[in-house]
Amino acid sequence: MGLLDRINLSVLKSSTTVPQSLSKVYIHLVFSTKDRARSLSDECRPDLHLYLGGILKGLGCTPVEINTEPDHAHILFLLSRTEPLSEIVGHLKKSSNDWLRMRGPEFSEFFWQGGYGAFSVSQSRLEHVQAYIRNQREHHRVSSFQDEFREFLKAHRIEYDERYVWD
Repeated sequence: MGLLDRINLSVLKSSTTVPQSLSKVYIHLVFSTKDRARSLSDECRPDLHLYLGGILKGLGCTPVEINTEPDHAHILFLLSRTEPLSEIVGHLKKSSNDWLRMRGPEFSEFFWQGGYGAFSVSQSRLEHVQAYIRNQREHHRVSSFQDEFREFLKAHRIEYDERYVWD
């Protein structure tokens, strides 16, 4: 077999294989209600968590842990291989905003804040982050959402301008 035959055989073999795109990226997403209004009652939270999980599944993401406090949300999920993070966040916030508004007049003025924080989570820290999200009520007895968010930014070495973080 000559060199040209080996090259043609190599091209033929490589054109019949299907490349795989593999990833496993966990995201800890954090965002607040507009102006940190304490709008999310304990009564609506379980249904909201289910709804947020359903949106994630519909976008090809795997929800891992979801919890909300009256003024913010923590969502841990496995990022879709094909959807950009910013679009996932946009869908989550828009869909859940509309869903909450349909639940009753107490949500007629509900909005999420414009921005968000998204932080990568390693496999080795996954259980720790899940426990942290589950224990939000306890955590916020001693720390505000704003202090918590600043700590996330600091821990992940994200530079920010305080004037543009809060809305």
